[in-house]
Amino acid sequence: MYRPPNKSLWTGRFDGEHPLYFRFFQIVHCFSLEQMPSQNKDKETQFGILGFECDEGVRRNQGRIGAKQAPDKIRKFLSHIPVPHSEFSLYDYGNIVCENDRLESAQHELGKVMNRLLNRNIFPIILGGGHETAYGHYLGVRSYLGNGPSIGIINIDAHFDLREGGEPSSGTMFRQIVETDPKVEYFVLGIQRFGNTEKLFQTAKQFHCDYLFEEEIEPLEKTFSKIQDFSNRHDYVFLTLCFDAIDSCYAPGVSAPSPFGLHPKTVRKLLRMIARLPNVLSFDISEVNPETDENDKTIRLASLLIAEFIRVRSVETAPSSVE
Repeated sequence: MYRPPNKSLWTGRFDGEHPLYFRFFQIVHCFSLEQMPSQNKDKETQFGILGFECDEGVRRNQGRIGAKQAPDKIRKFLSHIPVPHSEFSLYDYGNIVCENDRLESAQHELGKVMNRLLNRNIFPIILGGGHETAYGHYLGVRSYLGNGPSIGIINIDAHFDLREGGEPSSGTMFRQIVETDPKVEYFVLGIQRFGNTEKLFQTAKQFHCDYLFEEEIEPLEKTFSKIQDFSNRHDYVFLTLCFDAIDSCYAPGVSAPSPFGLHPKTVRKLLRMIARLPNVLSFDISEVNPETDENDKTIRLASLLIAEFIRVRSVETAPSSVE
């Protein structure tokens, strides 16, 4: 269920050998899991890219499949982006691959590899895949932390993904988490009124989930205050971004497009704020679907948001006001 990194994905325009000219393809280091160093002794921030090549959860949830193609496509577009500075290291560790519809096994494998990255002080950036990616993401964080610390999950999403019953899918993972882990709290930014049944709103209330509707995100000062308070209540937080939270004009390549979604600049500001939280452990982007994209605009946006998160996370660790 593992595919080593493909160095040929990392190509781009060569402007020179001085770091001031660098693009991401010039700084990334490709290592298989067998080559992963035993520990990270460097002082600079290190990011580890790990793909989750899976959309079985989307298929089970009756969505538009194709997100399993996203990890490698995102790498191709991230390659061309200029590096904002050189105070970090970037590693590509390849993809976890869902084989023969074995979603649950793939999620557990993702969790195991994430645990290894976190134990080496490498900040994981996970490229989904359907949003079932988030359950494997959680498994990795919890196995790394053990049972003691509390975890806050920040999800930028149009949907709660708190469905009950049936087999696990891209619509069940957060219920799977909050039902079994009493030390997890769940906060969703960007909920769509017509993207969730009344039953799901009741379920969110049942599990004491915090959320903000899409139209409540502005003004950002108030939202940032809520994010800060949420972070302060927990030992650690992790971030997951479902691309169907974004206005479908800018992100048509998703499983469930959102005409009333968030503007990309708003999402960028949210990512900047969350990247500065000192207790944020990891980040995933999910539900980017190249098969339904238009002129690669969704892929390009995903790549730029990842680059922005890396930029902010590598230079700042304290929350600040709206940019």
